[in-house]
Amino acid sequence: MHEYDVTVTTSASPAIVWKLLVDAASWPLWSKVDSLDTTRSVDLDPGGDDGVGAVRAFRTGRTVTGERLTEKVEQRLLAYEDAFNSSMRNYHARIELAPTATAGTVIHWYGTYETSRLWALVMPRYLQKFMQGMAEGLARYAEESKPTQ
Repeated sequence: MHEYDVTVTTSASPAIVWKLLVDAASWPLWSKVDSLDTTRSVDLDPGGDDGVGAVRAFRTGRTVTGERLTEKVEQRLLAYEDAFNSSMRNYHARIELAPTATAGTVIHWYGTYETSRLWALVMPRYLQKFMQGMAEGLARYAEESKPTQ
């Protein structure tokens, strides 16, 4: 079993971060994924508030991976598992949000997965870096999305 674990802090509120997380269509704006593949996604909410059971298919380069939402606690937790992924098995991830004392948000994004012996040589380091970039992109974009005072 392999894992990744990243934590970043943003000055954006949990409400702003949450809105970006639950709207699969926003992910290409702030993350390392290139696009949302709506033809392979299932049960996406047209209003941008995907629910438990939705499968969100993201394209990165030539690869499309599917993630099924498994748990959702408003402005606190979004969890998902692999629905289809050619390089990983038994993938489970959690994104936990915690408010800071200064009205910002701590984003804790972590997951576990299995992979083939060949992928095991490169995947742990690659995925740790990739997910760090995902969390940092979310934090930056959320800050840019903050309403002006």
